[in-house]
Amino acid sequence: MVTMTAVGLDVHARSTQATSVDMVTGEVSRARLSGDADQVVAFLAGLPGPVRACYEAGPTGFGLARAARAAGIDLEVIAPSKTPRKRGDRIKSDRRDADHLVRQLIAGALTPIRVPSADEEAARDVLRDREQVRADLLRARHRLSKLLLRNGRIWPAGKSAWTGEHREWLDRQRFTDDLQLVANDLIAVVDGLTDRRARLNRALEQIAHRDAYWPRVSRLRAFRGVDTITALGIQLEIGDWTRFRRAKDVGAYLGLVPGLDQSGETATGLAITKTGSRYARWLLVEAAWHGMHPPRVGVVLRRRQDGVPEPIRQISWACQRRLHHISQRFNARRINSNKANVARARELACFLWAAAVWEP
Repeated sequence: MVTMTAVGLDVHARSTQATSVDMVTGEVSRARLSGDADQVVAFLAGLPGPVRACYEAGPTGFGLARAARAAGIDLEVIAPSKTPRKRGDRIKSDRRDADHLVRQLIAGALTPIRVPSADEEAARDVLRDREQVRADLLRARHRLSKLLLRNGRIWPAGKSAWTGEHREWLDRQRFTDDLQLVANDLIAVVDGLTDRRARLNRALEQIAHRDAYWPRVSRLRAFRGVDTITALGIQLEIGDWTRFRRAKDVGAYLGLVPGLDQSGETATGLAITKTGSRYARWLLVEAAWHGMHPPRVGVVLRRRQDGVPEPIRQISWACQRRLHHISQRFNARRINSNKANVARARELACFLWAAAVWEP
């Protein structure tokens, strides 16, 4: 389809700056719009069509893109980290940003990202809320444990903390009036966050079993280190696995591949690129730690694999063997364990892709 009008949008909560280019005459026009999605869609619909527009992903979300596509307008959401920028350009304004976007759109230099459905975005918010609660709970536990340590209250070595027995031990601790007030407050914070995490876990279990997600989630959780919430998180962040032509494209998409600085005869390897979803990358890195252990299918993993097609089980087993081989190879070379784990996470992403796109 031939584009008649190209449009760059600089979108904010209360305003949107638009720059449009008539591809036939080359005429450039600009408009200052409100932040209301309906007004922006009406503006795009009034331009000579077909219209192709874009804006950068940001805190305003994907509502505008969904509204425009529902109206039959081709509106792309662009990855800001991959938008070309002039290193010497120190002047920034909404108008210049919109002009820059439309020029790059016409040149084909922009990288669009997948726009999730409203249901997917809501499920992502539940996941990220749970992650924030988990981080808050970790900090609250640290604050409480340091208070106990400063006052000589040490949980016996060899026993697991934050269990029912540990909670009863906390209730038995007695301090002076001021310290007791602080201890009670910190314990209440830990209890509240623990309840919130449990409630969100139950909600995520229900979301994972929806027809839209369970076929893929059930495959992903057949891998060691990838339970239901991790599988759901990876599925929601990636969405359509079939858009990746090769397995290694998933690792590149999630920023798990090393960067490169090459000039002339000199080539320098850099740290991983860290593009794409930071949350999905973190989930994969955490799951990859299980790959350092020898391959085995324990009781828990066998239970998760019940009802999963045999080819998926074989892919899961091959993944375990591959990750353990990487661990042994990196250990023999005395390479940093964190670097080795990133390599395992990159391989794990490839095996998950193979399981997700498998067709009977």
